[in-house]
Amino acid sequence: MTVSMPSPTALRVTQQEERSLMNGDVLITTTTVESGAAVTATMYVPMERQQTWQQLTDYSKWVHYFPDIVQSQVLDVKRRTKTHPATRRLYQVARKAFMMFSAQVEIYLQVIETLHQKIQFRFEQGTFSDFAADLTLEDYGQGTLLTYSVKATPLIPVPRFLIEQAIRHDLPGNMKTMRNVMCAA
Repeated sequence: MTVSMPSPTALRVTQQEERSLMNGDVLITTTTVESGAAVTATMYVPMERQQTWQQLTDYSKWVHYFPDIVQSQVLDVKRRTKTHPATRRLYQVARKAFMMFSAQVEIYLQVIETLHQKIQFRFEQGTFSDFAADLTLEDYGQGTLLTYSVKATPLIPVPRFLIEQAIRHDLPGNMKTMRNVMCAA
């Protein structure tokens, strides 16, 4: 199944947005989707792209980047060949308290890596009816521009605007935590 994600490459930012990025802010944009939510977060990481890549592809560290993720484990690895990119099978568990209820979700993902450029997370199975995410890395000034686009539809019936609000609320903080953990390593 092919999932189309918004392309963040060649991101055009205003001077004000560039100042915000360089000051550590995370830029958030939302996209209307039929069900669920789609959000893109962009941040500046003051590390070279190759170094950022090494941190991001250590998937066991994602429990430190995203506080709601309580388990992140690579189940299978297929090395890159001349005709196919490197892929991994990833299992993650997250717990989230939201308003008056708490939920635990689990997901199995196919992870497709384009060396030092892009990581694509594609839904295989789990407690979502749909999930896709793209993480792209671009050289930006003395560091890396990291753009994370995520589209998710949980199995439980939750209004789209609530899902979108939760992602818009949590994602900037999670991205800042990710940057802080990566830069401290």
